[in-house]
Amino acid sequence: MQQREEKQLEAAVDSLLSRVAHLKSALHNFIYKLENDFERLEWPSVLDNFALVSGQLNTINKLLRNEKTPSFRNQVIIPLELSPDRDDELAKLTEQRVPVFSHEIVPDHLRTKPDPEVEEQEKQLSAEAARIGPEVAQKQIQTLNKLCSNLLEKLNNPRDDRDPESAAMRQNKASFNPGDTMALVGAVAFGKGLSKCRPPGPVASGHPGQGPMMSGGPTLQQVTIGGAPGQPGGKIPSSIKTNIKSASGSMHPYNR
Repeated sequence: MQQREEKQLEAAVDSLLSRVAHLKSALHNFIYKLENDFERLEWPSVLDNFALVSGQLNTINKLLRNEKTPSFRNQVIIPLELSPDRDDELAKLTEQRVPVFSHEIVPDHLRTKPDPEVEEQEKQLSAEAARIGPEVAQKQIQTLNKLCSNLLEKLNNPRDDRDPESAAMRQNKASFNPGDTMALVGAVAFGKGLSKCRPPGPVASGHPGQGPMMSGGPTLQQVTIGGAPGQPGGKIPSSIKTNIKSASGSMHPYNR
């Protein structure tokens, strides 16, 4: 019976070592591509490498969970010899990662429990969890589940469903004032609301050689526009006074 268990253990270890070697080779090739061929590396190739590593990890997990695989937790590893000197055979087996099997290295490589600091933190978290009552814990779980559900609903809600709602809101919102629009149309079409303008009259001519652009200091003149005697057509004479700006050459800044 014992020999049979030993054979099963050896077969399981050999199979596990083979799977780990394949995983190690895949990781080594992927790291080499990332470090040396990163300029030519394309995203589909990266996804293929990730898929390969993930598949090999799943294969190892299935192998460990198999009923025919003996439980490795029941096996104990005991170091038979510790030496501070370099061991070439050990360095070759571990690819120069563990050249010495001494008292300093053994606790790290054969540890079956977490580090003391991690173990202490785990105890503190367990104590804090034990102090919370079942009702309070259940309320916190419900609150967290509600928040997660709302967040997932917002993330899963496609953008196409939100765009019609925003478009409808923009259409329903008025972008103009009807009263101002009607007032503008009435003013342009019928002159409604406009103030009365003064009738245009003739502009008195200034001195020869002087124009509006040559004016410096403007002066005001009162001009009386009257009807000429004997004006044909029986027009009514006009007596409208108009203020006209005349140019003054003496005030021109460029006058010589």
